[in-house]
Amino acid sequence: MTTLPDGRYIDPKPYEPDTGAEARHAELDMPNWMLVWRRFREHKLGLISGLFLLISYVMLPFAGFISPYTANERAPDHLYASPQGIHMFHEGKLIGPYVYPISAEVNLETFSWEYTPDYENPARLNFFCEGSYYKLAGFIKTNRHLVCAPEGATIFLLGADRLGRDVFSRILYGAQLSLTVGLVGISVSFLIGIVLGSIAGYFGGFLDWIINRVIEILRSLPELPLWLALSAAVPSHWGPVSVFFIISIILGILDWPGLARAVRSKFLSLREEEFVRAAEMMGAKPSRVIRKHLLPNFLSHLIASATLSIPAMILGETALSFLGLGLRAPAVSWGVMLNDAQNLASIEIYPWTAIPMLPIVIVVLAFNFFGDGLRDALDPNRA
Repeated sequence: MTTLPDGRYIDPKPYEPDTGAEARHAELDMPNWMLVWRRFREHKLGLISGLFLLISYVMLPFAGFISPYTANERAPDHLYASPQGIHMFHEGKLIGPYVYPISAEVNLETFSWEYTPDYENPARLNFFCEGSYYKLAGFIKTNRHLVCAPEGATIFLLGADRLGRDVFSRILYGAQLSLTVGLVGISVSFLIGIVLGSIAGYFGGFLDWIINRVIEILRSLPELPLWLALSAAVPSHWGPVSVFFIISIILGILDWPGLARAVRSKFLSLREEEFVRAAEMMGAKPSRVIRKHLLPNFLSHLIASATLSIPAMILGETALSFLGLGLRAPAVSWGVMLNDAQNLASIEIYPWTAIPMLPIVIVVLAFNFFGDGLRDALDPNRA
């Protein structure tokens, strides 16, 4: 420390700017979406789960192209075929991706099918090949597949079921319905929940009392029996597409009370704020106040609630289809596949028939991790 003649002190150390303060000021100048993204990136599980879900939904229109077989294509000579591996080297030589052809025989002691690979004749896989016809993205009819087994061989990556259908291909096709039912259901649920919750919270009075009584009645009913009763009311002669939309609407109708109550409680606190009173004094209509001033303040909770509610929709469809009251064959969903695997004796002998439960577990966990990360990132009170 140096002393000047007038008694002042000078620090000889060079001036070092407060980089922390500069970073904080830069953060304040960022747009809101960038702040949310920076916070979300810190949640590693949420980020990985979000990327996984994004890839999963992008792949849905191309499930037929990625699948070696169509959803209901059968191989009568390969019932309950065991999973096959893809190999690169044969007898020390690189011959490219190939599989070993398998032949079936019955074990007379266990009365089960057993498959023996032919290790002497490796069969190279064909890529961008022609196979069975399907509709790409549900509209374009084509028979082009990413990979196919050569003549005389099969490619059952996850084995085959009791009818000789490829489990891997059926899982990809089943994802189209099982993952979409959550989006359709949550759209119905949010439409009803936000509209009724907004009316109850903003207007109050008799409307609030009526909506609350309806919510209490729905929440007091046991969920699973109510699902079963409504699903049983669906006519059996309806097609798979009609049943799919009805199941989605049923799941959405039964899921809205929780969201409506959350919206109502938030609106009750926000409607007394000064910015709401100012908008009303300036002549804004109730619909504009709700749409422009109240809902944006509740948007973060709505987004997080959506990501956490979709897994419940997926599990609901799976449960109904597993019990035979949801989607039915020839429609393919993960619940329908599990319905085909209800025989515990068969699962004990052919455990790969229970593989469809794995994507359900993985997707539900991914949605929960993604929702947790998104909720933390959107929380304005987060440090």
